[in-house]
Amino acid sequence: MKVLPSWRFWRLMTAAALGLGSINAQATLVPNPVSAREAAPQDPLNRQSPQTSVVSFLEACRSGNFSRAAKYIDLENMPREQRQSEGPRVAQDLQQVLNRDTDFDLADLSKDPRGDLSDGLPEDHERLGSYNLNGKMVDLQLQRKTRRSGVAVWVFSSDSAAVAPQLAQVTSDSVIERYLPTVLVNWNLAGTPAWRWIALALIVIAVAALSRSLSRLGIAVLRPVVRTFFPRLEGLLEALRGPAHLLLAGAFLRAGVEWLAPPALLRLYLDRICALLIILGTAWFFSRTADLIIEQIRQRLEARRSTLSRSAMPLASRAIKITICVLAMTAVIGSWGYNTSAILAGLGIGGIAIALAAQKTIENLFGGVAVVSDRPVAVGDFCKFGDRVGTVEDIGLRSTRLRTLDRTLVSVPNSEFSSMVLENYSKRDKVWFHTTLNLRRDTKPAQVRSVLESIHRILSEHPKVETGTLPVRFIGAGSYSLDIEIFAYIRTADYDEFLQLQQDLLLQIMDAITAAGSALALPTQASIDYSDTRAPAPVEQLTGNNR
Repeated sequence: MKVLPSWRFWRLMTAAALGLGSINAQATLVPNPVSAREAAPQDPLNRQSPQTSVVSFLEACRSGNFSRAAKYIDLENMPREQRQSEGPRVAQDLQQVLNRDTDFDLADLSKDPRGDLSDGLPEDHERLGSYNLNGKMVDLQLQRKTRRSGVAVWVFSSDSAAVAPQLAQVTSDSVIERYLPTVLVNWNLAGTPAWRWIALALIVIAVAALSRSLSRLGIAVLRPVVRTFFPRLEGLLEALRGPAHLLLAGAFLRAGVEWLAPPALLRLYLDRICALLIILGTAWFFSRTADLIIEQIRQRLEARRSTLSRSAMPLASRAIKITICVLAMTAVIGSWGYNTSAILAGLGIGGIAIALAAQKTIENLFGGVAVVSDRPVAVGDFCKFGDRVGTVEDIGLRSTRLRTLDRTLVSVPNSEFSSMVLENYSKRDKVWFHTTLNLRRDTKPAQVRSVLESIHRILSEHPKVETGTLPVRFIGAGSYSLDIEIFAYIRTADYDEFLQLQQDLLLQIMDAITAAGSALALPTQASIDYSDTRAPAPVEQLTGNNR
């Protein structure tokens, strides 16, 4: 059972990933009317939505700029003289609370400037998390405030700023830190303790090894069962080893991230990586499954000698894989928190420009569908296209490739190929045996009759020759010969076999002509010598058998 190599799938996935950036860029060109109306004028600190405000706050904290981070906190209830000194400390406390809360996920925050309207809170409030403080549940919230400039921004509420120091105290550190050297706990890289980076590297190594081992072990355990009860699916196990490895790696890495409890910003990126691995593994799984299903269909069609197995099946495989890649790309965009509706709106508007710019590509695509559906030729057929001949090697989405008699590879766009006059030699059920014999002009009528009878007998007695009512006939006298036409069919679709049979028949016909006392004629030339006036008679210079 054949399975397409994984590099082709990864080439398609790489092409889809490269297109993701252009789609996102295009989607940003079509802003949400509500967002555009409420975001003008722009806030320089990027506080227009709950998600962008918290992400910018955590990035300021990670860079150590707590004075800037304090601008994301409502400090109006704090005396003015204390804001400059207490604001950075409150920012540190809030960062610590969010980083230590394993249930907090940045991706869950709303990107709508109006916030989440379905959380049961007032429209200008957004809940980040709930915590038990001395037996009482306390919410950490964002509040939407309108500045003097008229810009509406999201900041940590004054109530959250007031309880931030207490929440930082009750939020316990990791138990592991109690047994680690101080340098690994205190030395930070990008706002994350060094020991967490080391633990993350070890987790990645362990996940890679464990997922590979478990995928191989699972296949080894299932192989005897499948071989006994489902022998046709045995190839499926080996083909699914790679997707199973990727899916297990994504699941184990997700569990490792939950145990490690990294800071909120790093956890966001790690969660996106886990989602990417799981989605790619799922897409790879369906791609391999589609390969195996199409291979089974192809084998059954070949058993029935159907031409669809060599032309339609490769085209269907490519179309299915492109669909899987598009769905996987959409799932990745959604899992990463992008607004898929805005992206689809951007595609709707940009689709017109793409359609205009890619008219030839779309035309070639439909041309390929027409060639496959109408089936004038199939992969492996020897045909004449235009003024050239060749063997069809592949019918793709854009072009059809043919191998010429010179062994060169010609690519013809499907839009042109589908409109050509195609003569398919491979569809012949028999080959036309048609030749004209030129006998010498001095051949007598009795000899002509003998030649006609001998050729008729040769054709009639041959098991591979299909003769009509008059397969051989005398058609008249030419300028230098008596012409006999042979019209018959050789019952074979193999042209090599036809050439061999034609050779045998021609040799027998030449023997019959010789036995009748005649020969094939050659062109003659006559010249007159006027040098001797006493002998003006022409002198003929004959060539060949007419001499």
